[in-house]
Amino acid sequence: MAAKQVIPPFSLILAFAFIPLLVFSAQAVPLERLNSLRVIKSVNKNGPFLGLVTVYAPEEEAFFSTGVFRPDPRHPFVDLSGRRFQIGKVAGKKVIYVKCGVGLVNAAAATQQMLDLFDIKGVIHFGISGNANSSMHIGDVTIPYQVAQTGLWDWLKPNATLEPNDFAQFDFKNYNAPKGGDNKLGRVGYSTEQFYSTSGEVNVPQRPVWFNITKNWLHVASHLQGMKLEQCANSTLCLPQKPKLVVGLKGATSNFFIDNAAYTDFLFKTFGVTSLDMESSAVVMTCLSNGYPVIVIRGVSDLAGTQEGDNTIRLFGPLAALNTAKVVIRFVKSLPGNYISKF
Repeated sequence: MAAKQVIPPFSLILAFAFIPLLVFSAQAVPLERLNSLRVIKSVNKNGPFLGLVTVYAPEEEAFFSTGVFRPDPRHPFVDLSGRRFQIGKVAGKKVIYVKCGVGLVNAAAATQQMLDLFDIKGVIHFGISGNANSSMHIGDVTIPYQVAQTGLWDWLKPNATLEPNDFAQFDFKNYNAPKGGDNKLGRVGYSTEQFYSTSGEVNVPQRPVWFNITKNWLHVASHLQGMKLEQCANSTLCLPQKPKLVVGLKGATSNFFIDNAAYTDFLFKTFGVTSLDMESSAVVMTCLSNGYPVIVIRGVSDLAGTQEGDNTIRLFGPLAALNTAKVVIRFVKSLPGNYISKF
């Protein structure tokens, strides 16, 4: 006698059919990320926040050493994509702080993630930098009104024609030592960025050389000039002059560390820049692309190769980072009262 065929109910068939989809969904969104997103949803109920973005450990250590950061008692931080976003308050303003990591990609990725996931009102980017301007000194702090990405280039033969989008050229033979003769390295033409933003036509990039810092934030920052900065790294290591804050210069960003006098001189003469770093333009471009206010605060840690002897970043980097942190704190304090809120 044949066995009776049992047909499972339709609901059970559907349940088994959806099991692979549920497994796939769990694999597509890791549990850790889901937990982080739940925390972020809760955090945003207390927003909006100021975004603070710095780069690497010495800058972070200097900022937290001031003792002004007060963690949120309920959600002091959330970890996401390997970065720790710290939630708290500075001078009565709610902030979310992140250490982005060195370089353009890290800076852009961390900033975009912050803007996408948190209730952010604007971004303050800070750190240390090299200096190309002889009127500035180690320990000084600069708040530029414009930044450029000077790391995009077309590498050309010595007599090749520059591309239409190239803003400037760097001819290696001009720096031959001794002078004279051709250089097989040829020359590089500095190209402009393709910039997509909420203020432009959709899917059509603009090609600016300079990216402007938010004007009203620069106005606030201009009133900080004259503030006292630290002159000594320790009891035995002091700078020969009192450091100063200067608002309204220019900055350059590229994906390489600069410790070469000839190249630094070229950047200053061609672009008129003071601060040289590896992240600022990425943070600024990301903020402007999304329509958010942004400001850059950079402390001079070294002379980008124009000094005698070794680079001074390890010697004076901590002092430059501390002076930068002091300016950041004063800037946050000086922002209008509508940035103030309570936990």
